[in-house]
Amino acid sequence: MSGREPKRRILVIDDSTAIHQDFRRLLCPERGGHPAELVQLRAALFGAPPARAEPAGPEFEVDSAFQGQEGVARVREAVAAGRPYALVFLDYRMPPGGNGVETLRELWKVHPSQRVVLCSAYSDYSWEEIVQEFGETPLLRELRKPVHGQELRQLALTLTEP
Repeated sequence: MSGREPKRRILVIDDSTAIHQDFRRLLCPERGGHPAELVQLRAALFGAPPARAEPAGPEFEVDSAFQGQEGVARVREAVAAGRPYALVFLDYRMPPGGNGVETLRELWKVHPSQRVVLCSAYSDYSWEEIVQEFGETPLLRELRKPVHGQELRQLALTLTEP
């Protein structure tokens, strides 16, 4: 990658396609690279574009899984390939499949040091119950929906630091 650090790999496990789109939009903003013809056309129609700041910091590679077992399989494959995910965002509720806590149990059997952020607008478990089962660990965080974009990006940056 010619001097740039490799993209930080993130897996989003959520049953909602819209959530996956939002995470990609927030974590993988456009970085220049507009085709020259499009830039020229915009300039001809609207004048010179205002200077846009390129997104700062590392880039993310975001993969998707729509149910818990699919997510566990992706983590297993990533570990086997020697390219584990730096972070997993895991929804609490994913009907009709298992919930986030069940998925977390399976994830940590496959990859015990996997960093995970449990996120949802609803929870069938209190944070105290989760801590009671999994312990106080820097590998596990909670994020409530609706997600604020800057909060999500900052959490991803912090939790994926090498």
